[in-house]
Amino acid sequence: MSKKILVPVDISEPELAQQVIPHVEGYAKQDDATIHFLAVIPDYTYFSAYGLGYTSIAPDAGEREAAAMGSLSEIIMKFSLPEDRVEKHVLSGTPKDHILQLAEDIDADVIILASHRPSMSTYLLGSNAAAVVRHAKCSVLVVR
Repeated sequence: MSKKILVPVDISEPELAQQVIPHVEGYAKQDDATIHFLAVIPDYTYFSAYGLGYTSIAPDAGEREAAAMGSLSEIIMKFSLPEDRVEKHVLSGTPKDHILQLAEDIDADVIILASHRPSMSTYLLGSNAAAVVRHAKCSVLVVR
């Protein structure tokens, strides 16, 4: 039974969400589940890692979160799900850490996520998908 489903969404690549739509809808309808959509946006450490150490040139955190929530809401509209069973989450930081933590916080039964096509450095799975599969305490469905 999958009463709580976590669906991490990369809002910078909305086409990846298309891949999980039939799986999320199928799981949700099967068990009348609540679906928790999660978007993780970069925090200031991300900007500093790329030499953008000045926070004045990085977008305001509130603006980034509002924009991310808007993008996440647009992606969610493509799913055929009852609004009363959809929860939205936007967090700043490292995707794999927030995915795993939110899965624990909501006591998720399954995590459904799309994976990028692998490269030599992430053979078989993308690095976030691999970390989630490795460390999640619930079932994980990785869709390509």
